[in-house]
Amino acid sequence: MPFALLASTFATVFLAELGDKTQLAIVSISGTSNRPGAVFAGSATALVLASLVGAAAGGSLSSVIPTDGLQLAAAGGFLIIGSRLILRSGAESSKDSDTPAP
Repeated sequence: MPFALLASTFATVFLAELGDKTQLAIVSISGTSNRPGAVFAGSATALVLASLVGAAAGGSLSSVIPTDGLQLAAAGGFLIIGSRLILRSGAESSKDSDTPAP
């Protein structure tokens, strides 16, 4: 197994998961339970299975669609999502500035 690929995948997923909704849900569940080990085991298993589905889907798609096409589609998807978030954020901030402070 190539160590560089393993390390870059670990770093990417680790950084992407920090502070996201999943981690907040785990903190919430763990805070209401007296069994943090069971919460960890459940969340770790869920992350592993979700990653397995993603890796399997990526491997299957790459045999049908060229890698460049997959990368282009992913980049386009991220651009669309990012643009919508920026536009929505701008619309909300302009709406907030239109209402006078109490």
